[in-house]
Amino acid sequence: MSALFLALTAASAQDAPQAVQIPQQSPANPPHLPAAVSTPAVPRFMVVIDAAHGGNETGARISDHLLEKDLTLSLSIRLRSILSAHGIGVVTTRESDANVPATTRAELADRSAAAACILIHATTTGSGVHIYTSSLAPSTATRFMPWQTAQAGYVTQSLKLASEIDSALAHAEIPVTLGRTALQPMDSFTCPSVAVEIAPLAANSSTKAKALDDAGYQRTLLDALTAALDEWRNDWRQQP
Repeated sequence: MSALFLALTAASAQDAPQAVQIPQQSPANPPHLPAAVSTPAVPRFMVVIDAAHGGNETGARISDHLLEKDLTLSLSIRLRSILSAHGIGVVTTRESDANVPATTRAELADRSAAAACILIHATTTGSGVHIYTSSLAPSTATRFMPWQTAQAGYVTQSLKLASEIDSALAHAEIPVTLGRTALQPMDSFTCPSVAVEIAPLAANSSTKAKALDDAGYQRTLLDALTAALDEWRNDWRQQP
């Protein structure tokens, strides 16, 4: 798994919420007016997309003209566009060829209150897609989780999300390899999280070999991820 592990350089404290001062009622307001009734907002289904590497962190060399950092960014932007068309809110950890620290990526994800976090990687090794979830032992999610192991409270949900993605890729006839690993920034994500590492498609009895820069192959992968997240959204809505 080339260039997949990112070191978390420092744990940063969460920003303290600012106090909000509620203004007193003006004496000029008629006291008999009924108070406004506010309806609680329904949480929006949000997805975080983390395009691996960036800047001087080039990742794997996919070909003479393609680096992993460029491929993951391109796929991230395209997936964001497709998900947005499906009415899914998206937060991306980078929008350009920038070296975004693992801590910053985790902070962005954790502040998004996302229902799913997808980390996109690429490799020239293997065939199809490698799906990784955290190797942390599952624990109960609490309000304050240790920064470097916060994902432990979401491992069970992450495994379910990985299963949804596995099913969607299998339906698209893309082979999947499942695994678990210690990975930053994923281990600091407080949301169901899956690392999706895309490899070329090897030829077999029913499919032709396809390179990572094959437009049709990329579209099939993105459509499968979208189908999985659509299904995950249905599951998320049914949760208490």
